[in-house]
Amino acid sequence: MQAVEGNADAVIFDLEDGVVPDLKKSARKSVADFLSTQGAGWVRINDVTTEFWSSDLDALRGSIGLGGVILSKCESPEQVEATAERLGGKVPVIALVESALGVEHSYEIASSASAVRLAFGSGDFRRDTGAGIEAHALAYARGRLVVASRAAGIAAPIDGPTLSDQVDVLVEDLHITRSMGMSGKLCMREIQTASVNRELCPSAADVAWARETIEALGYDGARVRDGSDLPRLARARKIQDLATVFAQFDYAESSVPVS
Repeated sequence: MQAVEGNADAVIFDLEDGVVPDLKKSARKSVADFLSTQGAGWVRINDVTTEFWSSDLDALRGSIGLGGVILSKCESPEQVEATAERLGGKVPVIALVESALGVEHSYEIASSASAVRLAFGSGDFRRDTGAGIEAHALAYARGRLVVASRAAGIAAPIDGPTLSDQVDVLVEDLHITRSMGMSGKLCMREIQTASVNRELCPSAADVAWARETIEALGYDGARVRDGSDLPRLARARKIQDLATVFAQFDYAESSVPVS
C-alpha cells in the first residue's frame, strides 16, 4: 500500500521474477482481485515463452484497474501484439527489453502498434550478455533503445532499476539515465521516487529558458524569424512537455498554451 499511496507515476505489480513458480497462481489471483475491486496499477507479466504468460493474461483480462502490462523479456513485435490481442486490444503494453536479441529488435518492437514504450531490463541484459554494471558497458544497449523509441515516434524509454539503497548511487545512476536520453526509471522502493522526479525533471534554468523562448517565438512558431529559430523552439517545446510531466512549468505565469 505504501507504493500505491506514494509519488510514483505508476505502480507495477510483479508476477515475473519477483514470484517463485510455486506461488505464481496465488500472486496472480491477489493482483487480479486488487485491480478488480480496490485500485489501479500496471502488472509485469511473465514472458511469452513461459507457461505462465497465458495464465497471467487470462487472470488480468477485464480488470477495471489495469492500467497496462509490462511484457517481460520481450524480443519481437509479434510478442507485443499477441499480448495486446489477448487483452482485448485496448490495454497498453510496455516492452521490457532484457536480452541481446531484444536490443537488436528494439526498433521493430517500438514500432508495433500496441507498444507505448520500451523499458530496459538491465539486470537480465547483463546476465544474457556478460556485460558489466559500468555505464560504458551498458551504453550501447541504452542508446539503441533511445534511438529506436525516437525513430518509432514513441516516448523515450524507461531505464532499469538501481538496486542500491544509497541515495548518492541512485543520483549518479539518474545522471546516466538522463544523459542517455531516457526519461523514466524503474524503482524497487517507493522512497526512490523523490530522487527520480527531482533528477529527471528539467532544471529551473532550462524551464525558464523554455518559457522565454516559447513566449518570444510563439508556441506554434508564429514569430519565428529564421531557420535557426526552429531547433530552438523544438527544444523549448520538448523541455516544456517534460516539465509539464513533473509539474515544473507554471502556466499561471505564461501565456503559452498547453499542448
